[in-house]
Amino acid sequence: MTTLPSPEIEVIEEIVEDLANIKLWELVVFNDEVNTFDHVISTLIDVCQHSPEQAEQCTLIIHYKGKCGVKSGDFEELAAMRNEICRREISAEIMLK
Repeated sequence: MTTLPSPEIEVIEEIVEDLANIKLWELVVFNDEVNTFDHVISTLIDVCQHSPEQAEQCTLIIHYKGKCGVKSGDFEELAAMRNEICRREISAEIMLK
């Protein structure tokens, strides 16, 4: 009786990600007919630490698409930002990506 050679299995790399480190949450800002571009831009700069260019681009997306995900992160970090954005009378929610 002949035995077949066992196939070699090479494990190149095993990647294990901790779900707690994955940014599953997104802070979404919604368009309205009340707030000015300047107010939304300055809020994104102050609250989300956006650059002026990034804040302006997000504001244009909010205006034309109705909403924009402005920040990703863990829920607790985004909750404080959402509260401050809403305190400035801009509509925002935290959503799963």
